[in-house]
Parts: sequence; C-alpha cells; structure tokens
Amino acid sequence: MIRFSMLSTATLLAALALPATAEPGRVNITAEQVATAISGTGMNVSPDQVTLLTDVVARSSAPRLGVESIEPWGNHRMKVRMDCVNHEQCLPFYVSIRLKAEAATNAGGSQADQGSTEASLPDRDPKAFQVRAGSKATLLIDSGHVHIRLVVVCLENGAAGQKIRVECKDPHQTYIAQVMDGGVLRGSL
Repeated sequence: MIRFSMLSTATLLAALALPATAEPGRVNITAEQVATAISGTGMNVSPDQVTLLTDVVARSSAPRLGVESIEPWGNHRMKVRMDCVNHEQCLPFYVSIRLKAEAATNAGGSQADQGSTEASLPDRDPKAFQVRAGSKATLLIDSGHVHIRLVVVCLENGAAGQKIRVECKDPHQTYIAQVMDGGVLRGSL
C-alpha cells in the first residue's frame, strides 16, 4: 500500500513538472493573434501589451478570434473575454491588456465611464465621487424575478454612472457595479 502511494505521488509530481504544451491536434493561441483580434475592434493593442492568463489552445493554427467583452481591471489594465468565432475551435478565455501610459492619460474622460481609479483621472474633481475606496455601499442586483441586495465594500472611488469594482465580504466575491447615488450601486448577474 505504501509503495502504491509513493508511486502515485511520484507520477503526480512528474506530471506537474512537465512543461505545458498543447496536446496533439491542438495549437497554442499566441499574444500576436489576440492583439490582432483586439485591434480589429478599434482598440490598438500590440502583442507586448497582452498577457494570456492561462495556456489557450485551438483546433487550428489560425482560428478567427472574437472579442466578447472588455472591462476595466485595475489601474491601466483591461480584462478581455475572447472566444473563437467558430465555437468548435476553442473555449472562451480571458486575457489582460496593459494600457500604455499615454493612452490612459489621454483617455481620461472615457476611462472614467469604464471604472478607472482616481489616480488615472487627473481632470476629475475628487469631490464628485459618490463612493470612495474602502467605504461600504449597497449593491442592488435585479434580473428577471431575482432581486438581491448586498452590503459591499468599494474597491475604487466612483462617480455617478461610473463602473467600479466592489467586494462582498461573505463570501469573498468581487463584482463590477455601476454607481447610482448616495452609496447605492447597480449590478447584474
């Protein structure tokens, strides 16, 4: 019994030590392919700005990639949900895009609508924020017949209409919510 346990442990450790490669018939999706797909939406991105959050594979070497959504993800970064146009080619996946400093500065007003932080909004009056990072707020989630009200902690400053990240303490869940007014936020499922 001990020999079997040691053998299975050794096999598991050997498997974890192997480099991640695509299985036969699958090809890794590259940062260049992702950058090309995102640039096709009008957001100019170079491959050095792209971070694949995991190894992503497709059934062909040149799958047509589509952008499902783009949302703010911290200071000067965006989280992009992508998928193959032909859904049989690959599973949906996320990538992180690092914005160039000059693009983040020049976009000041437009990033405000996308949930950026106070540090990247030099032209916005700090007194205009409805909620501040670290403050408690009420998150309302309405979807069909579901109505949820949660007490959350704001992870970013936010003005009315702006989308920010918030966290529910029990269980630790992070949401993207739109600031309404008076410490009330709206979210969706």
